[in-house]
Amino acid sequence: MSDTHRGTIQRGSGDGWAAGPNGSKLWGRFGAAGLFLLSDDATVLMQLRAPWTSQGGTWGIPGGARDGHESASQAAVRETFEECGIAETDVTVLQEIVTSGPLPADPARPELAGEWTYTTVLAKTADGSELDTVANAESDELRWVPVGQLEQLDLLAPFAASLPQVRAALAELG
Repeated sequence: MSDTHRGTIQRGSGDGWAAGPNGSKLWGRFGAAGLFLLSDDATVLMQLRAPWTSQGGTWGIPGGARDGHESASQAAVRETFEECGIAETDVTVLQEIVTSGPLPADPARPELAGEWTYTTVLAKTADGSELDTVANAESDELRWVPVGQLEQLDLLAPFAASLPQVRAALAELG
C-alpha cells in the first residue's frame, strides 16, 4: 500500500523497520507506542506476548507501530483496541513519556527509517475498573497486575528498563 493518498498518510503506513542500535532493527517506521493502562485499584493491563512476536513469551504493555498520521496516544489506544478489545471511550490518557530514543538513522542502512522512539502512554480506565479484555493473536494472555508486582513477571527487556521512568512519572501525577 502506498503511504500517501491525496496527500495524507494512510493507516498501516508505520508498518516497516527503523534503524536500531548496534545494527538492529526496530518495528515502526514512525516509532512505536504502548499503553500503560491503570485501574483505580493500581493494577495495570499486561500482555503476555505470543511466541511468534518479537521477544515472545515476555510480558509488556499493549502497543505497536505508529502510523504517520497518529500521535503516540492515538497509536497506543488503537493498538490496545486491536490487541485487547478495549474501546477508545474506555480510556483516559494522562501523559506521554518517550521511554526510548530518538535513535538516529543509520547511513549504512538508508532503507531503514531513523529517529525511532518508543512512547509509553500513561492512562487510566475511564470508569476506574479493570476492564474486560479479548486477546488477539499477538497475546497469549492478558492480565491486570498490581503495579508493585510487575517485576515478578518475565518482562520484555525494554519495558523493564523503562519502569523507573514510568514509576517516576506516575508519582508526579499523584
